[in-house]
Amino acid sequence: MYPNSKIATASAVLILSAFTAGTRASITPDNLKGTPQKPTAVLWREPKDIASRNLFYGPGGSAHVPQGKFTFVEENLAGSSPKFDVIDQNGVRWKVKMGPEVRPEVAASRLVWAVGYFANENYFTPVLQVEKLPRLHRGRKFVSGGTTVHNVRLKRHQPELKRIGSWSWMKDPFTDTREWYGLRVLMAVMNNWDLKDGNNAIYISRHEPAERRYAVSDLGASFGPTGLNWSLKGNADEYCKSKWIKSVSAKYVDFNVPAALAARYYLDLPEVVRRANLVWLGRHIPRAYARWMGDLLGRLSPQQIRDAFRAGGYAPSQVEQLSRVVELRIAELKKL
Repeated sequence: MYPNSKIATASAVLILSAFTAGTRASITPDNLKGTPQKPTAVLWREPKDIASRNLFYGPGGSAHVPQGKFTFVEENLAGSSPKFDVIDQNGVRWKVKMGPEVRPEVAASRLVWAVGYFANENYFTPVLQVEKLPRLHRGRKFVSGGTTVHNVRLKRHQPELKRIGSWSWMKDPFTDTREWYGLRVLMAVMNNWDLKDGNNAIYISRHEPAERRYAVSDLGASFGPTGLNWSLKGNADEYCKSKWIKSVSAKYVDFNVPAALAARYYLDLPEVVRRANLVWLGRHIPRAYARWMGDLLGRLSPQQIRDAFRAGGYAPSQVEQLSRVVELRIAELKKL
């Protein structure tokens, strides 16, 4: 299935023009011979190796673990979290994120990737030395000594992929498929309540066969409360005590993720409308598809689940606490 013709045409143009000459594995008119004009849209791939996937290193593997010297490039003022870009000694570009989203985003990326969805190559680093680091507009409290940044997420720039835009939960090529419902269930498992369309990304792959990869690209609101709460974002205690299933009927299950806004936000009318329009994502999920996701997650070992949280830099006690809750939720899904 493909999006409308305008998007398909734009995608074809991007393939021919956006990838600059001299870049490894670039798509050019010569190597486009035999490539479909409409790249295949992909949301999920069957992960036949779930039991052997390394959830500590995640989709980037151990080969891409950030190391060596890093040099400041530019600050990024988009979004709610402080961020800036660096380049390492090998010329690889990374986006550094600070704040409460760091740990949950890394851990969530491991679980998303483990069950067959696309995820960014994210790594947690407790201490990052950055040369030529200026006085930042945001996130100064995470910096000490002028060049030392604490508890960060590094997202690797993947030259083999090109982001071409965002996608909507309501208008995408996968609506009503098992994989589409399964992704919504997975977001509920992790309490990822920030499911606005702007947090979804479409990437064009540089390698043949050309394809459009659909992903939830921002997972920073995971493993905290079930709904909007900036002060408790990523709070492990809130995650562990939250009630994630609202109700179960003969055919459907409703989750509390994303939850409706608390009363204290009602004076912010635009935010009330925005969040109210997201609640449906956790509701009216066919039980069979929720159980399917439970079966996929159930193929992970206890060690793999704990490795996901270890990768996020959680303390040992939190790793165990969070892992047990995830295991309980998986068991609930499998019983549906």
